[in-house]
Amino acid sequence: MDESLKKYLQRTSKSRAIYERAESVLPGGVSHGIRFFPPYPFYVNSGKGSRIWDVDGNEYVDYWMGHLALILGHNHPVVVDAVRQQLEDGVHWGAAHPDEVELAELILGTVPCAEAVRFCNTGAEATMYAVRLARGYTGRSVILKAEGGWHGFCTDLLVAVHGPFDRPESLGLPSYLGKEVATFGFNDVEGAVEAIRKARDLAGVIVEPVLGAGGSIPADKEFLQALREETARKDALLIFDEIITGFRLSVGGAQEYFGIRPDLAALGKILGGGLPVGAVVGSQESMELANPVGPGREGQRVSIGGGTFSGNPISMAAGLAAVRYLAGNKEGYERIGRMGERVRKELSAVFTDHGLAVACTGLESMFQAHFLREEGASIRNARDVHFNTDHRRRKEEFKLRLANEGVYTMHGGGALSMAHTEEDMKQTLEALEKVARDMGRKRR
Repeated sequence: MDESLKKYLQRTSKSRAIYERAESVLPGGVSHGIRFFPPYPFYVNSGKGSRIWDVDGNEYVDYWMGHLALILGHNHPVVVDAVRQQLEDGVHWGAAHPDEVELAELILGTVPCAEAVRFCNTGAEATMYAVRLARGYTGRSVILKAEGGWHGFCTDLLVAVHGPFDRPESLGLPSYLGKEVATFGFNDVEGAVEAIRKARDLAGVIVEPVLGAGGSIPADKEFLQALREETARKDALLIFDEIITGFRLSVGGAQEYFGIRPDLAALGKILGGGLPVGAVVGSQESMELANPVGPGREGQRVSIGGGTFSGNPISMAAGLAAVRYLAGNKEGYERIGRMGERVRKELSAVFTDHGLAVACTGLESMFQAHFLREEGASIRNARDVHFNTDHRRRKEEFKLRLANEGVYTMHGGGALSMAHTEEDMKQTLEALEKVARDMGRKRR
């Protein structure tokens, strides 16, 4: 038995027992596919600041941070206090209430493209609504997306997510997807421009300004600018999927960071302060199509009405507290940006020192390690990740070994929160040194 596996089994006996129960009631023993990793996931029962604890009492410096939603860290006092106060007034009313108005006003004051907001419950709902709104506004059907772009389990966008990008992503997808959704290479200006110009019946282009699950790869500003210019020429809508980058790269998200304003944006994660939330935002003209009291007749509006828990008071209270805090503490972005740059630089260096070719991508507080097949290989898009790395095999070993050293990552990396400290950095870098040494020794 591999020594790292043996160590993990010894550390997580209670998690193993829970997993054996979970297998019989949850597919894979989890409620989200990516939370499983072999031989079984550890099960968490508490978190505070930058750290989480599992049921066996193991402590981890957390870089997954609730699917990157917790930029303030676990259980931040301003969020906890807001939620506790709201709990006393009510959990859910299914009615309009003041906090949803206040949070919408706050979004309009921070996110450049936001002139109106429609709340929902998840990022996948937000991207689904954005696509439907683009089609309704333009009266066209075709959507272009980047290879490797992950937009949640939204049926219309579950295309070309994983390499080699020419296979169905799931059973049960409708046959029309091949006609209504087309792709282009991320950071490929010429290819994207050609795809937009050739597309007939183009409603919109959706892109993550930083590929998330596709490799934590930032877009070149020139690439985003080309998408902006070409969609405008075609009278199609540019959609930024800012589920991850919204309120992470800056308070105004990637559109503020890069200085490029899309027509629509999908928000989530950080917007909810750690509670479920999604939102689609955009121009008053386009969003007016969702107005239930507008002049349009039934069938002439865009149905993005939300769901039972859309704008629920608990999520709105948590989101208000989190976004207000971020807007008033912008210096925190600079600090975690510097820490992210340090992690990326030192992670690459320590693996190189131990004979392993590793490139580390990311932007500001985000980072991800890529185990290269050949030293010096380029990592600029999801196709590079698929063909130039041994990521699928090595990331699980990397994750397991780091977990044994008390560091929790996902996809080979994660992101920092404003709760992370120099002590966390020191422990992380020491863990990376040990993992790199052990993985380098194993290779030899």
